[in-house]
Amino acid sequence: MLRGGADGRWARAAHAPGERGRSVSVRAGETFDVVRAVTAIEALLAAPLPATGPAVAEGEPDTGEWTVTAGEGFRIVPLWEGGSLDGTHGTEWDDADEVAEAQLALLVAELESRWGAHQQVAVHVALLLEQDGEPVPALFQALLDEDCHGDLAVWGPVSGEGRWVGVSVGHSDGDAPLVMAAVVSDRPIVAPGPPSWL
Repeated sequence: MLRGGADGRWARAAHAPGERGRSVSVRAGETFDVVRAVTAIEALLAAPLPATGPAVAEGEPDTGEWTVTAGEGFRIVPLWEGGSLDGTHGTEWDDADEVAEAQLALLVAELESRWGAHQQVAVHVALLLEQDGEPVPALFQALLDEDCHGDLAVWGPVSGEGRWVGVSVGHSDGDAPLVMAAVVSDRPIVAPGPPSWL
């Protein structure tokens, strides 16, 4: 579902129950291309980042498919989306997961050739915070809202403007499509602290 903004842009609402198997981003149906992914990241690095304000996810007006999320100091875009895994089990599911991880590895290798070794940043801590009703940093909440539950490979700062880049692939449950995403931030991307009960 979409809602119109006062500025004429469209913001995508959260997933409705039962929609997890459907395509979630504008990258649905595209073949993974590492050159295209790197080009998208370069464009993301060059784009302005909001100085303030809540995170807003935008989608295609006709379909609601996710195009970008922007919030204070960061921007997130989908790079690739796999097919629906609804009803997929066993080796077929494992194969799809392995393909997605291999594609991410290709992208990470290309980015490491530019920026050196990456740091691994866990996203599951943010999920624990969300489940416990504790505050989640805006960047991580935005990732969770778009089903980007995979751990991030992070570099930074990578540009003269002091920006950090992260890439991941993952999904929120076994039926949801795997989504590869990139995030650019004007501050370090570090995992949030654990829930209070840990």
